[in-house]
Amino acid sequence: MVILAQFVIGLVLGLGLVIAGMSNPAKVLNFLDLAAIPTGGWDASLAFVLGGAVVVTFIGYRLVLRRDRPIFDSRFHLPTSTAIDTRILVGPAIFGIGWGLAGFCPGPALTALTTGGPPAWLFLAAMFAGMAGARWLAAREPAPSPVPHRS
Repeated sequence: MVILAQFVIGLVLGLGLVIAGMSNPAKVLNFLDLAAIPTGGWDASLAFVLGGAVVVTFIGYRLVLRRDRPIFDSRFHLPTSTAIDTRILVGPAIFGIGWGLAGFCPGPALTALTTGGPPAWLFLAAMFAGMAGARWLAAREPAPSPVPHRS
């Protein structure tokens, strides 16, 4: 039952990404190209997709966390650390650079496998290599040190 629920959730996400055009890297790159605003070439549609996702997530968390436990698990698995460490800063920076260069992020890249051609396959190969490299580095280094928080 859990696998079926995960499949349906993934299918709904994938369909939403395709319908919104987010599996098209040109659409994403047109959103990230802020220099195109004066010429009218900027595509703001991704802002609406992101905004919709934030609203749904905000409401969803409020409803789900009222429960004692999740439907398909014995407890919630929420982060316990509030420390801002090097990984928290470098990881999203690498993600953003990759997103800006390729126009893909992981979800849309997976949906683009059927229509995106070689760029989608190349992006996913690079993504999996990066994930493997990150795990390898994490296994080699001691626990990350927190960045001092300024008040």
